[in-house]
Amino acid sequence: MEVNNSFGPIDIAISGMRAQGKNMEVISSNVANARTTNAGNGQPYRRLEAMLKANGEGISGVDIDEITTDMSDFERIMDPGNPAADAQGYVRMPNVNLPDEMINLTTATRLYQANAATLKRYQQMVETTLELLR
Repeated sequence: MEVNNSFGPIDIAISGMRAQGKNMEVISSNVANARTTNAGNGQPYRRLEAMLKANGEGISGVDIDEITTDMSDFERIMDPGNPAADAQGYVRMPNVNLPDEMINLTTATRLYQANAATLKRYQQMVETTLELLR
């Protein structure tokens, strides 16, 4: 495996932190809108998902490629008293599954922490090297 010279350990870790930070924003939006039956267009909120991509060949950083909309079907629940209910008494709910979102959030948080730990270890290595050179 070849290391791309334009990406050092700091650049790779920072790109991972940025990507996971944005991923956590997208997941947080999904959680916040899990009960939004009208997202402003007469439709329930549609779940968003951040797609990651490598910045180059070999060992390199990561970036958000795009934020896509999950086009899976909306859940329908019986709630005849709800103003958003149809003629049969069903309300279309967002396609957000909270347990899945919490798992995704935990994963993104752990990945962010791993990149932060990499930065900390790299800083310690540099400090040790400078100490030895004194």
